[in-house]
Amino acid sequence: MRSVFKIGAPLVAAALALSACGGTTGDGDSASGDKACDLKIGYFGPLTGDAANLGINIKNGAELAVNEYNAKNADCKVTLVSFDSQGDPSIAPGLAQKAVTDKKLVGIVGPAFSGESKAAGPIFAQAGLNTITASATNPALSENGWKTFHRILGNDATQGPAAAKYIKDILKADKVFVSDDTSEYGKGLADIVKKDLGSAVVATDQTAADGKQDDFSPTVTKAKASGATVFFYGGYYSNASKLVKQLKSGGFTGQFVSADGVKDDGFIKGAGAASEGTIVTCPCLPPDQAPEFAAAFKKAYNSDPATYSAEAYDAANVFLAAIKDGKTSSADMMSFISSYSAKGVTKTVKFDAKGEPAEVSVWAYKVTGGKIVPDQEIK
Repeated sequence: MRSVFKIGAPLVAAALALSACGGTTGDGDSASGDKACDLKIGYFGPLTGDAANLGINIKNGAELAVNEYNAKNADCKVTLVSFDSQGDPSIAPGLAQKAVTDKKLVGIVGPAFSGESKAAGPIFAQAGLNTITASATNPALSENGWKTFHRILGNDATQGPAAAKYIKDILKADKVFVSDDTSEYGKGLADIVKKDLGSAVVATDQTAADGKQDDFSPTVTKAKASGATVFFYGGYYSNASKLVKQLKSGGFTGQFVSADGVKDDGFIKGAGAASEGTIVTCPCLPPDQAPEFAAAFKKAYNSDPATYSAEAYDAANVFLAAIKDGKTSSADMMSFISSYSAKGVTKTVKFDAKGEPAEVSVWAYKVTGGKIVPDQEIK
């Protein structure tokens, strides 16, 4: 199956081996020379649950790309189908199994989170269904040998050091408290930040995952006792909003710093005034850096693009370009993605041999006046 193929293997053999797998076109594929229509692209990630907002952002970005494509290709439209994982790694394998049985499904924008990516990745790899995540940042995901795996954004081996650099160079902190939510994403990121901060980390702690803890007083007590001037949290916005609120009310006066899992208005809604001044890092582009996309998104959804909407738009457009070019079998799609290089709204989209993006940037954002606004790019 896909996991044993090398990019350099003969594509004819690959196509034959994959013809019975999920992710093929079923009929009318590029090998026959016929135009493949009625194809599908999937969105895989949360649409419900504690982190639903982040998933909806991604789904809307992919949907905008599909709608724009269909407006220009009315005779051969593509459908976006959704697989609501609730952000739960235990749900992901079942959804992945469902996805790979659909012969019209030629690519997945997602999975959205690192935990569900780890759980579903082997299934997609075995079936040959190509994926491009707009948001899953755990570095280990590209080390599994999954030829179907690709991501639009920089991983946490980039974001973690950038967050540590901001804490050291901009915040001038020499005493930092680091905590995480034990998730594949949160713990992985926090571990990298701890490593890069070194002796500046004076204490650490862990919380439960989103939706499984409301009282963070033990963490607050430890943070206050540590003497830290900065608190870094690896996790998602639901937990972070409760945590920062209790830190402030509990008397912790240091700077709260987190990462892309917290870059959502749900954090501000949950934390209220306690969110003000929070620093959030993200390997994602500020909307004002892509004004035409931002305007199109605002027109379509009556809201500004949010975290990873633009990255999802770019990811979907890679699949759509392949479909337009007739590259719809599993093997042809993989070959197309591996050699793809084109200007997207977030960057020049190009992937290395492991599916990582060739171009990476990390930004710091700050909650100011009840809004998450760009602070600076972390070079």
